[in-house]
Amino acid sequence: MGKKVRFCIIGFGNMGTAHTSNLYHDNVPGAEVYAVCDNDPAKLEKCKDLYEDIIRYSDYHEMLKDDNIDAVFVATPHYDHPVIAIDAIKAGKHVLIEKPAGVYTKAVREMNEVAEASDRVFGIMYNQRTKGFYRKVKELVDSGELGEIRRVNWIITNWYRSQSYYDSGGWRATWAGEGGGVLLNQDPHQLDLWQWICGMPKRVRAFCQFGKMHDIEVEDDVTAYMEYDNGATGVFITSTSDTPGTNRLEITGDRGKIVIEDNKVTFWRLRVPEREFNETFTGGFGEPECWKCEIPPAKKIVEDHVGILINFTDAILKGTTLLAPGVEGIHGLTLSNAMHLSSWIDGWVDLPMDEDLYYEKLQQRIQDSKFVKEAKKVTLDVDGTF
Repeated sequence: MGKKVRFCIIGFGNMGTAHTSNLYHDNVPGAEVYAVCDNDPAKLEKCKDLYEDIIRYSDYHEMLKDDNIDAVFVATPHYDHPVIAIDAIKAGKHVLIEKPAGVYTKAVREMNEVAEASDRVFGIMYNQRTKGFYRKVKELVDSGELGEIRRVNWIITNWYRSQSYYDSGGWRATWAGEGGGVLLNQDPHQLDLWQWICGMPKRVRAFCQFGKMHDIEVEDDVTAYMEYDNGATGVFITSTSDTPGTNRLEITGDRGKIVIEDNKVTFWRLRVPEREFNETFTGGFGEPECWKCEIPPAKKIVEDHVGILINFTDAILKGTTLLAPGVEGIHGLTLSNAMHLSSWIDGWVDLPMDEDLYYEKLQQRIQDSKFVKEAKKVTLDVDGTF
């Protein structure tokens, strides 16, 4: 390998164009975009207009034979992520995939097994893990500063999407094309952060509403309830029709409560753990003394998409530890699969879930779909998205 990691971006849609731009304009030290691959001639023509010197491929199998390419970045529709990643790893390429890791965990598990058996670097674009305030919250939880977790509440409804967004691509918001709605497209970051910070629950009960506020067949409004082995509970609420929306994460532990909202971390810290106070206090009405602490974010690093690209490149060139290993993509996807399955069977889903049942129910929805979509091929401006 030369001094720079040479990337091929697979998929020149909304996110692919943004990632190509970052690599082309030298925002990622040690990396360059060498090629773009897309099976849509119009997108390749657009790529030619923007970047005449970039190699263009219409078939990713042919592209993978190019020894000048060190790494591929899979930015295609969700179903293709595991399939292309497996082929690319087997071809000797390092692989970075967009979120989510896939649509169903059976395929992602196969991808992980191939990745773990190789010596290739495998990452996922969980760019929210670069945020200083989320890294600080994880640090507070992992260190025991918050005590044992009792309750997690996340309302994430500032994902407003109009009908024109859903109409912008034929694959969007369909079971066959995207495999889900807000849980698969907008929330993978929050579901990843949920499990990254708080761990995986033991069971899930969810209520997904399909096409509640949009002309789509997948979910655009979800309320989920989760339970943990230690008795802790969690509620996850999301929607793409609330405006103005909310993004507020609350984690309550034995030693207080952490709130993340408006990119700020506030820690209501108890001077005496609640359990200790409960056992020793004799005054009837009373609460532990509590201090409100404004918590500074973790040490700043380059954030968002460029931050993950830099970390992934450094992992190839220097052996740097990945912030978002690709094999961890299965955890957040498990939560969204469990929420879908819970709604479909109208009952609890224990984790680890029945992956075969999920796959069967998903295929049933694809086969039974009568949804006819007249979509326009539009590349959207992704500034401000996650």
